[in-house]
Amino acid sequence: MRNTIGLVLRRRAQAGQGLAEYALILALIAVASIVAVTFMGGSINAMLSSLGNSM
Repeated sequence: MRNTIGLVLRRRAQAGQGLAEYALILALIAVASIVAVTFMGGSINAMLSSLGNSM
């Protein structure tokens, strides 16, 4: 009986660990996207403006 309870508790802990890892990856992608848009925002704006003007 104890072995079964221990197995269930370990599976729950592993599921929580996987969820935390996905949350960290998502946060890292969000931060990287914000940094990229911040640094490249001016050049992207200029490129889209020239594209719009040429149409």
